[in-house]
Amino acid sequence: MLKNFKIGVGGFLMAAADSVPGVSGGTIAFVLGFYETFIDSLNALIGHRFGERRQALIWLGKLGLGWVLGMGIFSTIITRVLETSPYTVFSLFLGFTVFAIPLVVKEEWKSINGHWGYALFIPLGALLVYGVTWIGPGTVVNLDHIDVLVALYLFVAAAVAICAMVLPGISGSTLLLIMGVYTPIITAVRNLFHLDFSALPILIIFGIGVLVGLGTTVKLVAAGMKHHRLAMVFFIIGLMIGSLFAIVQGPTALALPRAALSMGTFSGGWFLIGGAILGVLSAARYWMESQDRARSQA
Repeated sequence: MLKNFKIGVGGFLMAAADSVPGVSGGTIAFVLGFYETFIDSLNALIGHRFGERRQALIWLGKLGLGWVLGMGIFSTIITRVLETSPYTVFSLFLGFTVFAIPLVVKEEWKSINGHWGYALFIPLGALLVYGVTWIGPGTVVNLDHIDVLVALYLFVAAAVAICAMVLPGISGSTLLLIMGVYTPIITAVRNLFHLDFSALPILIIFGIGVLVGLGTTVKLVAAGMKHHRLAMVFFIIGLMIGSLFAIVQGPTALALPRAALSMGTFSGGWFLIGGAILGVLSAARYWMESQDRARSQA
């Protein structure tokens, strides 16, 4: 029961990250120590071995229950808070991301220490995020009337965003914000949890894009983590560094556009709260692992 509860809590916390532009759900999984189990389970789910697929489905089902609960709660909260206090929220997201970087480095220190030649993947990851941010539409895409081009754009945005949600690094919600579809999608999700099905066609198109993106991404990520782990870790760190720029530009892509986050609008207190939350999560993970080791030795 305790193990199942921990998996569900992990899904809940991933949803909290996935619902907001900032840290990705993949980063939360990385910090809490179940990222590779998450990727391996997704990989097994789309594989051909029935036994592995069944085990993966059970594990992902437990994670998914927590994720759905978290998404229902946080999608309702975030749409309201972004309207009233956007700079506070983006300062919090900035704190999440800044403090997540040393946690990822600490987690992988034994593997990356002494292999600094792979550090060239850091600027590659950062430039990728910067480029996506730079070419984004800069405005919210109108999804009230869907034609073929809008549906195709939404499909591609979903496929790209799920890639980010799977990777520890840039948040999928940050990419959705950059591409101008975050506000209508998170609003549609909130309305769906309130049994308003008016935006269901939007979510169906988005869901198909997610499934296609997931099917193509998971195999690549699983292979990368298995055969090119050092390059992947440095690339992920680069994605996280690049996402800082995307978060700073985040307020410009809201439904009611605001100026980018600046020293005048930045909240140091909420920035530190973001770091403190990640610190608590990391400490809780190590405490639970120590408890598990103590029980196994008893």
